[in-house]
Amino acid sequence: MSGTLYVVGTLIGNLGDLSPRAVKTLEEVDFIAAEDTRVTLKILNHFGIKKPMISYYEHNKLERGDIICGRILAGESCAIVTDAGMPCISDPGELLVRQCAERDIPVAAVPGPSAAVTALAISGLPTGRFTFEGFLSVNRKSRREHLDSLLDERRTMIFYEAPHKLSNTLADMYEAFGDRRISIVRELTKIHEEVIRTTLEKAAADYANGGLKGEIVIVVEGKTQRDAPPMTLEKAISLAKKFLKEGQTPTQAAKLAAKESGFKKKDIYTELVSEQESRE
Repeated sequence: MSGTLYVVGTLIGNLGDLSPRAVKTLEEVDFIAAEDTRVTLKILNHFGIKKPMISYYEHNKLERGDIICGRILAGESCAIVTDAGMPCISDPGELLVRQCAERDIPVAAVPGPSAAVTALAISGLPTGRFTFEGFLSVNRKSRREHLDSLLDERRTMIFYEAPHKLSNTLADMYEAFGDRRISIVRELTKIHEEVIRTTLEKAAADYANGGLKGEIVIVVEGKTQRDAPPMTLEKAISLAKKFLKEGQTPTQAAKLAAKESGFKKKDIYTELVSEQESRE
């Protein structure tokens, strides 16, 4: 009879945020898979928990994943934890969950704090729809490609960042997105927790030489109507022409263009037909 993998959310920084259920699970499992056993040991010691651990991180996840799955299939139960917050989100544990799923190993969640959602909640930016983008690449070309893929993103965007990379990231964000509202949230739940509500232009200037320390979450406003260039009748007609090339009839093309542009279908259709007739 196989055991179970427990995905256990620990804490972002404040030891008081570890839930009673998380404590109980860590006490009852056979072993713990930890991103950094030294970090996890501090938590276990605080709660008086003695439990064998196995290191599980980015550079050994393939090999250790097979070992962990083998032990669970043999009947042991395992808790996977990360250094801070909810494991398996922008975290090597994602692979372990997938390996367990492939082997029909039960996976149970013990929810805990998430830096991304916590930062969003206190950012002051729209929370109804958002996208989590994790860490940007240290490679500038890859980082810019990632940002360019988000130029039309209307949802609030959440990024993780390290202090030593912050100045380059803010400069690239400002270059890509222009001046938008952002919140820089650092040291969540810790003594020096801070929320800096500002704009990309100001942040890129203020932190051009660094200056912020600790774990950082950047929350960026999505694209708004003010970011989009004004729609003109000429652009609406170009849009209708695009629909024509895709196989739509002139009437349907004008209707679709009107819906997207806000211009009247009649005006778009008249200009569209007039141009077609002038070419004949």
